[in-house]
Amino acid sequence: MKAVVCDAWGTPDTLQVKDLQLPEPAPGQVRVRVRAAAVNFPDALLVAGKYQFKPDFPFSPGAEFSGTVSALGDGVSSFAIGDQVVGTTAFGAYAEEVLADAAQVIGLPNDTSDDELQLAGSFLLTYGTSYHALKDRAAAKPGESLLVLGAGGGVGLAAVELGKRMGLRVIAAASTEAKREAARSRGADEAIDYTTDDFRGQLKTLTNGRGVDIVYDPVGGDIAETALRSVGWGGRYLVVGFAGGGIPKLPTNLLLLKGSALVGVFWGEFVRREPEAHAANTRQLLAWLHDGTLRPLVSARYPLSGAAQALDALLGRDAIGKLVIVPSLAP
Repeated sequence: MKAVVCDAWGTPDTLQVKDLQLPEPAPGQVRVRVRAAAVNFPDALLVAGKYQFKPDFPFSPGAEFSGTVSALGDGVSSFAIGDQVVGTTAFGAYAEEVLADAAQVIGLPNDTSDDELQLAGSFLLTYGTSYHALKDRAAAKPGESLLVLGAGGGVGLAAVELGKRMGLRVIAAASTEAKREAARSRGADEAIDYTTDDFRGQLKTLTNGRGVDIVYDPVGGDIAETALRSVGWGGRYLVVGFAGGGIPKLPTNLLLLKGSALVGVFWGEFVRREPEAHAANTRQLLAWLHDGTLRPLVSARYPLSGAAQALDALLGRDAIGKLVIVPSLAP
């Protein structure tokens, strides 16, 4: 099989496409013929040797995928050859075939279309994170206001779409008009530029001076304090990530003055510690995907040979929505 291979820590341009021996599933594993593999920020960190674990060389990046089951390890009875599935793994999805623990793979309905199967490959991490954040960590209630920072990216657009599905008034903040338009296409009630000097003033106007109920922040960096100052009484500030590169040092007196809360969101640990709650969330999300309620925005698809280009676009914050690797695409 062909796979994107990392032989040493480095930048995305060090990755190569190589022919590897087809892997055989160990007990409790399945092998999946990859239809699509999502391009996520942790993939770039893994290649650079900056992630929280480091696999042995050589390895393929890629932690999120969809496809068709092609082989079963001993003891796996929950799937059959040919089943369409979506799943996660530590690494290995930038390849024609990937191994994954059966417990981390979820079956899709028999009538799943090829287009839906490809979209599902970009779905679990972004929508799983955003749904866990809004439902479990923020306890969002219909009618509340939601400010989404970095609203043009994968998790940001998922938060916009889910926020509308959950009955929230969504204010999308993004740095370019193209990203703001993408947020509007996913239901944002307002879309504003958070790089302008009057960002806080815009939020005050849009909330009639009350401030926002929930901030969803996958960006971090310099904008975080301004967003925290824009939280209203009893608000919740969701710390999702630091795509902007900087970990902000926030003045905690602001939390006291507004009776607000700073809330961490770590979807991967939630999946590990609360598998039943994660499974229930995933079933709901996949049902919404299947009936068309949710529609991930995949802005670009790349062949295996385009993995470096895709990761560079992600790191440069040029991507709108999700980027995916499609092994069947010709170079």
